[in-house]
Amino acid sequence: MSDWTRAFGALLPDAATTEGEPPAPAPDKPRRALFQPGLQLDLVTDDPDRPATLRARPVVPKASGGWQVSGAAWSSVGYTQRGDLPRTRRQRRLLTELLALARSDHWYSQSNAWLDLTEIDSRRVWDLLCELREAGLPFVAHDRPPGEAVVHDPVTARLDVRAVDDGLDVTCGLHAGQPSAPAGTPEVKVPSRAVPLGEDGALAWWVQEQRGRRTVRVLNVAPVPPALAPHLAAVLHFLPVHVPAADVPRFTSEYLPRVPDVVTVRASGDVPRPVVRTRLRVLVTPLDDFALEVRWVWDRGPGGRRDTGAEGVVVDAVRAVLPDGVLPAGGRPGDLPSYTGLPNVARLAGMAAVRFAETALPALEGVEDVSVEVAGELPRYRPAQAPPVLTFDALRPTDRDWFDLTVSVSVDGEGVPFVNLFTALVKGKSHLVLPSGVYFPLRGGQFADLIALIEESRGLEEAPEGTLRVSRYDAGVWADLERIGTVEGRALEWSRAAGAVTRAPSLTDHPLPAGLTATLRPYQRAGFGWLATLYANGLGGVLADDMGLGKTLQTLALMCHVREQGLSREPFLVVAPTSVVGTWRSEAEKFAPGLRVTTVTGTAGRRGGVKIGDLAAAADVVVTSYALFRLEHAQYRGVGWAGLVLDEAQSVKNHASVGYGYARTLGAPFVLAISGTPVENNLMELWAVVSLVAPGLLGTPKVFNDVYRLPIERARDGVRLAALRRRIAPLVLRRTKEQVAQDLPEKTEQVLEIELSPRHRAAYQAFLQRERRKVLGLVEDMPRNAFKIFRSLTLLRQAALDIGLVDPDLPPVPSTKLDVLTDLVDDIVAEGHRVLVFSQFTRFLRAARERVTAAGHEVCYLDGSTTRRDEVVESFRSGTAPVFLISLKAGGTGLTLTEADYCIVLDPWWNPATENQAVDRTHRIGQTRNVVVYRLVAKGTIEEKVMALKAAKEGLAASVLDDGELSSTALTEDDVRRLMA
Repeated sequence: MSDWTRAFGALLPDAATTEGEPPAPAPDKPRRALFQPGLQLDLVTDDPDRPATLRARPVVPKASGGWQVSGAAWSSVGYTQRGDLPRTRRQRRLLTELLALARSDHWYSQSNAWLDLTEIDSRRVWDLLCELREAGLPFVAHDRPPGEAVVHDPVTARLDVRAVDDGLDVTCGLHAGQPSAPAGTPEVKVPSRAVPLGEDGALAWWVQEQRGRRTVRVLNVAPVPPALAPHLAAVLHFLPVHVPAADVPRFTSEYLPRVPDVVTVRASGDVPRPVVRTRLRVLVTPLDDFALEVRWVWDRGPGGRRDTGAEGVVVDAVRAVLPDGVLPAGGRPGDLPSYTGLPNVARLAGMAAVRFAETALPALEGVEDVSVEVAGELPRYRPAQAPPVLTFDALRPTDRDWFDLTVSVSVDGEGVPFVNLFTALVKGKSHLVLPSGVYFPLRGGQFADLIALIEESRGLEEAPEGTLRVSRYDAGVWADLERIGTVEGRALEWSRAAGAVTRAPSLTDHPLPAGLTATLRPYQRAGFGWLATLYANGLGGVLADDMGLGKTLQTLALMCHVREQGLSREPFLVVAPTSVVGTWRSEAEKFAPGLRVTTVTGTAGRRGGVKIGDLAAAADVVVTSYALFRLEHAQYRGVGWAGLVLDEAQSVKNHASVGYGYARTLGAPFVLAISGTPVENNLMELWAVVSLVAPGLLGTPKVFNDVYRLPIERARDGVRLAALRRRIAPLVLRRTKEQVAQDLPEKTEQVLEIELSPRHRAAYQAFLQRERRKVLGLVEDMPRNAFKIFRSLTLLRQAALDIGLVDPDLPPVPSTKLDVLTDLVDDIVAEGHRVLVFSQFTRFLRAARERVTAAGHEVCYLDGSTTRRDEVVESFRSGTAPVFLISLKAGGTGLTLTEADYCIVLDPWWNPATENQAVDRTHRIGQTRNVVVYRLVAKGTIEEKVMALKAAKEGLAASVLDDGELSSTALTEDDVRRLMA
């Protein structure tokens, strides 16, 4: 080996150590310390068996000039009471950090003991010295006489190549920047006698400088960058070499490119530049299931010297040709700059592999300095030639309310495992790639509908893996399945049944039963056909027509149809409010005289011990009240029924109630809920009613609450509302009077604002102030204090009617409303009309009866305590009494009282359904006169706010059943505050 190759070879990455320079022994494990207005540094090199060490300790200025150890201590670091401590927060913070590093290596001292910086096991110590210098902390050398100390910026390595007549002169050395030196100041050359400190973390050396006539020794300390540390000895002890002219080509092509990146090469203009070509290799390996492994490797030529500029050019060219989405984000090839976004190793599957093979590889092959290498043959990907074919079938049902559907998919004759398809759809994949390499899109068309079905199915009910769970009652979904694909086997049988419900039955689908004597209107005829179709296919439903459109008549038509067609030999069970039980008998006698109707009006004790089963054996229809149904549920459950009819089904709107539970467990093969207002306060009431007629259709209460109720009621989520409408639409039939009974007489509604008498107002205001303080203190915890809050609101409503209702001990104060009521009744009766008077409060209703009777008018009266209700109702319908006073709870539903054409509502309520039901006792089919409704509202009282609240909340049922706007009638904390304002 020539002289220049031997000397230069020590600098290259594959060189062992510098010739004649043994590697520095690893320093012993460290210790440490810190602090003061000056830091004294001591370089210790007097032990030939130990590496050099650099120690530090705090010093303070002497009054006479210079520095002293006395009065300085590491324990002072971090305290600010003394003036001789670090002058700035930054110095204090940096010294505290240095002391913490020392203590982490178990060094501790409260004195001015030396801290061995080289024993601190962290390169951070050298950075801290530089930062302390920048923070203005003075450094002092421990010497005799005392010297100076300079902490330099980290050293740099530079290789200088200069062309000469007979070849090249090469030198290499270390340089340290001079702190606080003006721009352009030459760097300090580090002498070869400099000693490494702390595993090559820094260098230290002494120099002598002339200061006037005085010679001063200066201790220099400079950190060593971590990347330079492995090459430190080679650079520090590099001797100048001469490369003969004959060896220059070899030097520039083989040696110069291999110089470590951390060494800067500076060459004169006449030195030949090495030609190093940077290439990017793309290594592609096909894997199983048509996946690809892609590796990105830099090929940098001899020595692997990196040219970041050339790499950037290649990377930019690659990025320019790669389509978006071809590669996953993150990572980079080899040690590429992070901005490239190219992964070092990527596993591409599915469409990522297809896009890479079909678009990326051809593009990459045309990029200069990029080579593509494929191990073996690339998979043969191809798009499907025909649309996918979907086939649905049902597994053997394990639950009468659900079908678990298998979904078979074939593409170009190749089967697709549904689990794979299901997973891809749920994850939102755009395509699916089959084992054969065929791929097809999953977005749009039939798959968009299938995704919606999967999401809805997963949201409402847990299905076995690889299946789609569908409610047997979800007729809309079955129609969607037929549109999406082919329905076969057991699923086909049920799909046909469900499809019959979604089609509007023609007038000839189900001939009217001969035993029905009524003439049905067209919409009633359609309603009967819908009910008959439901029954024939084992589906329940909700008949939610407006009040007064003949829901009872349509149901009687169904019962006649079932009996005449021999569809069941069992009787129907009708459960209704007590006040309506007699109506079912009278309506049946009038319109279906052939039906044997038995009404249950008392428990077994009052029936002489006759069992429900015995009554049912001799009947086609058994009618009972909700109260008696609860009391004798075991007997009802022991009877086979043709179907269960729940009249005014809002009576079981609470799914936690006993009545709901008994209806749910009766076991009837067909359940019909009849209610003009299946939703009054919140959507959970709708869930309760629908779950009785179609168990499982809307999932569990919790799932329904999360999926539908909260998004609709709180967030006004129109998408969820539309999904709910769509889901229940086939099983809910609702027609309004405006839609189907346009020949009904006009209904005029008027709010009469009543000015309370001065005495009544004064008494009301005093009571209001007392209750307001109470309620506003309770409303912060509405769920816990609901009972007390509603009691106060009820008392305020009563006080607006008659102050004597809330405080009978007060001196009598005439009720302004009773005065107005008497005048109204006088005028109505004088003109030959009859009137219904409603109130929620029976005590006030009785007071109204006394006043109206005292005015000379004959009255009928009905509240919850009334016995022989049917007789009372019939006496009004067939008699001459012009006034019928009715409590809302006892007679607000189920009655037909078209003999009256006036209604008076004495006290408003924030639930609009309650009042509307009452008013529709008279405004219904059979009414021939215009109907006038008066609502009496006391000005300046809670009643005004109730009316405003009702207007704001009206429409929850309409939003779900009639495509109305979103609203809610549930009473909230803000509502209570507005009521008490």
